[in-house]
Amino acid sequence: MLRAETVLRVRYGETDRMGYAYYGNYAQYYEVGRVEALRKMGFSYREIEDKGILLPVVDFAIQYKKPAFYDDEVTVVTSIKEMPGVRITFHYECYNAQKELLNTGHVTLVFIDKEKNRPCAPPDWFILEMKKFFP
Repeated sequence: MLRAETVLRVRYGETDRMGYAYYGNYAQYYEVGRVEALRKMGFSYREIEDKGILLPVVDFAIQYKKPAFYDDEVTVVTSIKEMPGVRITFHYECYNAQKELLNTGHVTLVFIDKEKNRPCAPPDWFILEMKKFFP
């Protein structure tokens, strides 16, 4: 299993009138976690796209437990629990500085061959890197 942690701070502009981190911002927080998880594997989104693979989101789900507030430090824990096929699912848990669970969620992406604009299996070079996290 691949697991990566990313720490973010809730900025003032990301809050609503109640001072809560606006619920829609978690999609961006999850994206930051996803990008950093891929970086932990050894490549960036840009490199993946430059090699002819696109990864559009096809499913996003979140379950809110507690709010985060302005200036809170939020740890986004991103994990990939299973080897990908045409789809890859990233699982998320967000915690505040007190280690309280704020939310859980998942995002599923599909591998798309950029030239054919069609779903495809993950490339061999991607699978080779993934295998390092699935002994």
